[in-house]
Amino acid sequence: MKNTPLIGFFLVILLSACAGQTTPTLYSPPTKESPLNVPSQTPASEFEAEPGTPSPQPSPSPACSAGLTYLEDTTIPDGTLVAQGEILDKRWLVENSGSCNWDDRFSLRLIAGPSMTNQPEYALFPARSGTQAEIHILFTAPQEPGVHRSAWQAFDPQGEIFGDPIFIEVVVQNP
Repeated sequence: MKNTPLIGFFLVILLSACAGQTTPTLYSPPTKESPLNVPSQTPASEFEAEPGTPSPQPSPSPACSAGLTYLEDTTIPDGTLVAQGEILDKRWLVENSGSCNWDDRFSLRLIAGPSMTNQPEYALFPARSGTQAEIHILFTAPQEPGVHRSAWQAFDPQGEIFGDPIFIEVVVQNP
């Protein structure tokens, strides 16, 4: 009977081995060779909202901001003496200082003074954001002697004014 406790011990071990217990798997860190086991899709049920709750919508992309910075007059400096009716080839160097790219939907419009041209609006020169552009308009000097200033401003596609105003200022001489 000395072997009874020893037989009982082996019996307990044998029964516990047959009880359906599994041996735990040891952790092994991933390596470059072993692909990560990432699920390809999350089940939709995890993200379903309660009834009556609006589902999230993607946010719209932020609108660009229009900008025009005056840099310099490249022709006809302010105060230039001109003859009555003289054709004036006016050019301004500007920078597209906004985040919008200018295209034919952007315009330059008369905002003050005599237009000195037959058009009160021009398409703004196409220019990418952050680049310089030269704006070019042909004017005709007024017939009346004196100082004449024609001011212009940029407008975006929605008709909103933006940027620095630009102008031509000339002095028409007495004949």
